[in-house]
Amino acid sequence: MPPLRLGTRGSRLALWQAHTVADLLAARQVPVEIVTIRTSGDRLQDRPLSEPGTKSLFVKELEEAMLAGAIDFAVHSAKDMPAELPPGLDIAATLPREDPRDAVVLPAGHPGDLELPRLVAMLGAYPAIATSSVRRSTQLALLVPGARFVPIRGNVDTRIRKLDEGGYDAIVLAAAGLRRLGVADRISALLPIDACVPAPGQGIIAVEIRADDHDTRTAMAAVHDADAGTALAGERALVTALGGGCHLPLGGIVLHDAGEIELRAVVLSPHGGGVLRARARGPIGDPEGLGRRVASELEAAGALTILNEARGDS
Repeated sequence: MPPLRLGTRGSRLALWQAHTVADLLAARQVPVEIVTIRTSGDRLQDRPLSEPGTKSLFVKELEEAMLAGAIDFAVHSAKDMPAELPPGLDIAATLPREDPRDAVVLPAGHPGDLELPRLVAMLGAYPAIATSSVRRSTQLALLVPGARFVPIRGNVDTRIRKLDEGGYDAIVLAAAGLRRLGVADRISALLPIDACVPAPGQGIIAVEIRADDHDTRTAMAAVHDADAGTALAGERALVTALGGGCHLPLGGIVLHDAGEIELRAVVLSPHGGGVLRARARGPIGDPEGLGRRVASELEAAGALTILNEARGDS
């Protein structure tokens, strides 16, 4: 059989993800050809990732290449995918979830494995913390009220270099990316989930295909992790029910526990107007229903007002 064409961005982390999927398929006698595609998100380095629509720029060209038949499937960080996929595309598989938590990285030479109170003390009263995520900055502002949050772009290596050159007091990144790139030793502290609820999909690698490509779907079934797929379905249902948007101050994570799943979610006003939290449990077989139920609870508490303000609709 001819090799399946796998589309990916060219960053070190994206290539790590692509090669991981390719190796898993190769072990099952499915040949893969990796096709590197430069996306709009890679080119537009001067736009903050908190701007509406910027996250989807990392997947747009890959999806267009799939729909045009130039590639057979694409591999993404699930948190970068839009809540609504383009017509004709579908998520066919997810790999086992890596650590979904956010990680604080301090300049080289600082200790690691810090507990949250020690981390806050080391940051001091008015630290400059670099993150391009409104979700992270609004939650961290509750932990470090005097912090100044500044945007940062670039791949993981570039961000760490800027930190070590003295540009910031700390940066915040996904723990999953640091672990996958072999630089977990730079993690100074892992933020507890309840202190900083992760982005929906964080830590999950998703495989996207054309919905009518049954041969590729069959091949992907061999590498699919059901627990990660369940979690992602619930988290994406939460985002969709609240109107979508990767850039919003919205966190949500599905946890497996005692034969059920629990969804924890948070919506925060970026202007200090309030924090809304919700959690609920449900059967493993209906993650979408759980996502919609938690979204409804947040909506009843006023989440849409906060999210619309963040979208600039009010």
